[in-house]
Amino acid sequence: MKQEATKYLQEYIDRMQAKGITPTMEDLNQKMGEFFRTQNNTPRTDFEGYSSLEMHKILHFTFDADSPICFNPLSSHEYSQIPILRQVKRFAEIISQNGQIKLTTAGYLPIKIVQELYPLGAPDEMIENAISKLGKEMDCTPVHLARLLAEASGIIKKRKGILSLTATGTKIIADDSKLFDSIFKGFCQKFNWHYFDNYSDDVQSGTIGQLGFGFSLILLSIYGNTERSERYYAEKYFKAFPMLLETVQPTYGTVLDYCFNCYCLRTFERFLYHFGLVEIKKGKRILQEETYIQKTLLFDRLISLMPHREFEMKY
Repeated sequence: MKQEATKYLQEYIDRMQAKGITPTMEDLNQKMGEFFRTQNNTPRTDFEGYSSLEMHKILHFTFDADSPICFNPLSSHEYSQIPILRQVKRFAEIISQNGQIKLTTAGYLPIKIVQELYPLGAPDEMIENAISKLGKEMDCTPVHLARLLAEASGIIKKRKGILSLTATGTKIIADDSKLFDSIFKGFCQKFNWHYFDNYSDDVQSGTIGQLGFGFSLILLSIYGNTERSERYYAEKYFKAFPMLLETVQPTYGTVLDYCFNCYCLRTFERFLYHFGLVEIKKGKRILQEETYIQKTLLFDRLISLMPHREFEMKY
């Protein structure tokens, strides 16, 4: 970029001097502004036709009004189709009705509450296949996630082994729109996606999936109408963010396989699946079968995209 800018500026100077004009510093600054505005507003194929400026918004201002991603309000019925929302809402209601929940001596939810919350969420493969029993919170990923997310979103608080609603939680418990907004943003921006897996938590591996989650939503919005391999999305994700592959030290397989599997687990199984936004058709890993992803109707009701547009650069 620096070499291109220098070349662009020199060509401008040469053209002006050929006319007998010496550009002023103000002229040069204006030309540089034009150059960078053009460069940063140019659509890029690796960003699915969005520009560098738009990707900046996708990464750092995902939920702002001028982000390319639009989050649409849903009906009461549609909110009721979101598994993790159903769980967090009922969880908050239980605390509200009882005033508080006392955790076990080990610091987890009582088994009775785990058993009440589990059917409201996304099915757990281990429990559904009778590999593990529905009992302890730590053995039930959907319920454990609901509890952690409620805390990360500021809906509940823990003090001396007791869970209670926060002032925010009390206000939004009956408002599906506000409750969803709180837990969705909480999951994307506050909850640590590395928590539920055994992948490395170094600077690169630890951010896979969570960095650029908005871009994953864009990919699903564009390509999710038909079943596609999860690796299809991983390839596009790492094409946009190749720097995430640079220093990863895989604990198994190749760097690509390791990072692809990490991305797919965190993005599809641990994120979008629990929000009811994707359907997953899992292949048998022992047979090296592909896993396929397709967005749900709810996804298109919730998320829409703005087409590429130019932005004025601010200095």
